[in-house]
Amino acid sequence: MSKKTQATVVSGASSGIGRAIAEALLAQGRTVVNLDYNLPDWQHQNLVSFQADLTSEQATRERAAEIAAAYEVVALVNNAGATRPGTIDTATTAQLDDVVGLHLRAPMLLAQAFLPSLRASGQGRIVNMSSRAALGKVDRIVYSATKAGMVGMTRTMAMELGRDGITVNAIGPGPIATELFRKSNPEGAPQTQRILDSIAVGRMGTAEDVARAALFFLAPENGFVTGQILYVCGGTTLGQAPV
Repeated sequence: MSKKTQATVVSGASSGIGRAIAEALLAQGRTVVNLDYNLPDWQHQNLVSFQADLTSEQATRERAAEIAAAYEVVALVNNAGATRPGTIDTATTAQLDDVVGLHLRAPMLLAQAFLPSLRASGQGRIVNMSSRAALGKVDRIVYSATKAGMVGMTRTMAMELGRDGITVNAIGPGPIATELFRKSNPEGAPQTQRILDSIAVGRMGTAEDVARAALFFLAPENGFVTGQILYVCGGTTLGQAPV
């Protein structure tokens, strides 16, 4: 029987932050498995993409099983996300169900599917993409709630899996200049300007800023860091109570 190829799974790697993480990993010579709703419009010889709606439990389970059967997954980045703007007055249960499935259920199912190979590697790595919004953000009630939930999931998984050599950490991006950000925060809009004014370093973040943080958590030599959340936010969390 031929040995499986070791791979890092990155959900939502077709674009934005996920793509930046995938490209950084590929530059290190790793094989990256992308799991996304849309197939990417870019290619690399070591990139393999699977299409799936991660808000669907069945689709997530099926794709995870396919990947687990084909690859030795040694690292997982739960990056796929959606904002679903809405206040307590306007948010719907459909929106809540959608983001719970994407931000909480899918990461749990993917981690469960890959646990055997993560454990077998002796130095498995899981990175969950939370958000600065986990500390609270107006018009993002279901988004901020589930991103905060990812922090709790991260800490508990870290406690449960540490003795297996698996580290579990989270990243909380702040204002990052991605298509997803621009869609919710149009250029020139008052709320967009307020965000820009709140950034201590005086600039928007880039997807590459977040990717560099992910590389730190994913590095095999960084096995003594687990259960942490790193806010890559340009200082926008300053003065906020930490989660």
